[in-house]
Amino acid sequence: MSDSDSLYHRLFGHPIMVEQLVRAFVPEALSVGVDFDRMERVSAKFHARKGERREGDVIWRIPTADGLDLILYLLFEFQSDVDRWMVVRTQVYQGLLWQSLIDERELRGGDRLPPLLLLVLYNGDDRWSAPTRTEEVLAVSPTSPLWPWQPQARYYLLDMGSMGRAAEAQRDNLAALLFRLEQGQEYPKALVALIDEVIGWFRSHPDYAELRALFTELVRQAVRGLGPTVPPVAIPAEMMEIRTMLATQGERWIKKWKAEGAAEGRAEGEMKGRVEGRAEMLLRQFRRKFGEVPAAAVERVRGAGIDQLDEWSERFVDAATLDDVFSDDRPQ
Repeated sequence: MSDSDSLYHRLFGHPIMVEQLVRAFVPEALSVGVDFDRMERVSAKFHARKGERREGDVIWRIPTADGLDLILYLLFEFQSDVDRWMVVRTQVYQGLLWQSLIDERELRGGDRLPPLLLLVLYNGDDRWSAPTRTEEVLAVSPTSPLWPWQPQARYYLLDMGSMGRAAEAQRDNLAALLFRLEQGQEYPKALVALIDEVIGWFRSHPDYAELRALFTELVRQAVRGLGPTVPPVAIPAEMMEIRTMLATQGERWIKKWKAEGAAEGRAEGEMKGRVEGRAEMLLRQFRRKFGEVPAAAVERVRGAGIDQLDEWSERFVDAATLDDVFSDDRPQ
């Protein structure tokens, strides 16, 4: 299990996290009258296609108003690439979960399978574009006589990177705060404001010390994610101390970052000017010795780097024609 898998496994091992997630982002589950006060973890462990045990997923049983138990299956996806065949994987997991419940004798003869809602939480950089239903990957038309016999499965997708406005609207929701931390912030000032919201939530809910510790690790990751703005400094282990550090040093980091960027820009500008000057000088030498220079050769010289210009300058000394200057160039 990866570090991200482990962190999310611990986060959503808390009933309040699951409740906040469903309340903010899964209205279909709310519509059947779920009873969060009586929800309980399902400890089913089973083997997937390659034989590995799927211990990183989180499964909850939530009673509903009509007397049924909704099985909420949380599957975390931290891969960078979108998986086109996710719907096939989730269909396998659903079948294995039901089989696990049957094997553990939670279902008796005549019983029906509990309804299952499989949530895929994805936090990759690219937006999720893979099919969410099996009918989108089947090579058979719904009008075919074979259609009724094809497997039918779908999963509920929560793409964290595309939930900006939805997460922003849920100001007092812990799952929304999680998504916003995962999306990252460009500047320390914006991250300080978000940390203030996280701190405010835990002040209003003081009984969740373990969750606060997990969110502190998320905040630490968000600070690291600020990128070139932040120098290699030690990040405090307590959330309020992190907030204080960002508030006091964040603007200083930005000024330093901008100054370094300006210096780098000046250096790049100087190098560009040097290359352009060398190219124009070489073209003047070509015209003086060989006469009119073809447009293709002019474009070639002006697009060359400093090392290539130096090499052509050396060949120019002994070259009898313009072709002699370029004749020994290796294919790029």
